[in-house]
Amino acid sequence: MSTIAIIGGQWGDEGKGKVVDLLAQEAQVIVRFSGGDNAGHTVINPYGEFKLHLVPVGIFSPHAVCIIGNGVVINPAVLIDELDQLNQRGVDTTRLFISDRAHLIMPYHILLDGLEEESRAGKAIGTTRRGIGPAFADKVARLGIRTGDLLDEEVLLERLRFILDYKNIMLTKIYGVSPLPLDEVYGKYCRYGERLAPHIRETATMLEEALSREELVLLEGAQGALLDPDFGTYPYTTSSSPLVGGSCLGAGLSPFRINRALGVFKAYCTRVGAGPMPTELKDEIGDLIRDRAHEYGTTTGRPRRCGWFDAVAARFSTRINGFTGIVVTRLDILDGFAQLKICVGYELDGDKTDYFPASVAALERCQPIYEELPGWQASIRHIRQYEQLPIEARQYIARLEELTSCPVNLICVGPGREENIYKTPIF
Repeated sequence: MSTIAIIGGQWGDEGKGKVVDLLAQEAQVIVRFSGGDNAGHTVINPYGEFKLHLVPVGIFSPHAVCIIGNGVVINPAVLIDELDQLNQRGVDTTRLFISDRAHLIMPYHILLDGLEEESRAGKAIGTTRRGIGPAFADKVARLGIRTGDLLDEEVLLERLRFILDYKNIMLTKIYGVSPLPLDEVYGKYCRYGERLAPHIRETATMLEEALSREELVLLEGAQGALLDPDFGTYPYTTSSSPLVGGSCLGAGLSPFRINRALGVFKAYCTRVGAGPMPTELKDEIGDLIRDRAHEYGTTTGRPRRCGWFDAVAARFSTRINGFTGIVVTRLDILDGFAQLKICVGYELDGDKTDYFPASVAALERCQPIYEELPGWQASIRHIRQYEQLPIEARQYIARLEELTSCPVNLICVGPGREENIYKTPIF
């Protein structure tokens, strides 16, 4: 079979959860490779509606193995709560495995995330304050604690004692808050270890064995390409790479093993939190899109900023990821508009450009250059064949293909697992 990376092409919230849930019915292994519980996937399937934050969406497949890879940072309390909720609703979680190399979110990470965000005042990044950034910072600084450490209480105590001494100095001397007691933190994480021990494995070997059996592997992305810390709207980015390249590191997989990379794009754009978004609509059209699509963050509940499709950003995302195909989600949200717009370029300081700039300051000065297309002004949620779409909807999809130089494989016309149109085969 093959390995397919499923990557968000915009600022996250593109509907990757639905796409993974759909394709997981054919897969044997699904790997979540980046982020933490700052990400959220909303899924509607025969089990009901779910909002997942750490467990791979493939958990709903009755036969697939699900892996939380080494590139994810894990809050054990959140993961255990998520497992309990799934079990209570009849979902089998015995097929979930956690890399012993995945780093843990500790109580001081959550504290520091909030304190650091408050200290930025008007320059706040808009983090979810769940400790994700500080946990990844500690990983790079070699101050992290990994899930494998939970399996050896002596190692955990030694590691925690050293790190907590350092963190408590920061908490008390810099931020003036109370220190965290060693015994309390240690006891809590020992209990987490007891609960999660059956799931913790050396998962890179599991993945290699699956590939040797020629099984279909899905790499489940979190967030979106424009939040990548290298190529996104830095510093308004996430803390781990959501790109195809990041999937190799976060899963423990050679890049030569990836056969296909699917970029997931909404038919319009959204963004949560601070940072530039050239096509943002601060008018009644933006409000209409938000209300019609219920664009509120799965994790935070914050209203998402909405705007027209940005083909400049999409082309950039497609290039840095090497997408072999595109999934367009939520096309049905554009039902009823008489006119649609696509951003085909930017005007920057009086000059026209079709490139996505690295500088946030430059991107904030970019004014979108729009191309108008006619809308289809009819419901498409019932349609399952591409040829049955209104001509205006097909023109819209064709123009996205031209502007991104990438074929559209799948179109989602509703939130349900069955509300899709295959334009070209994925498998």
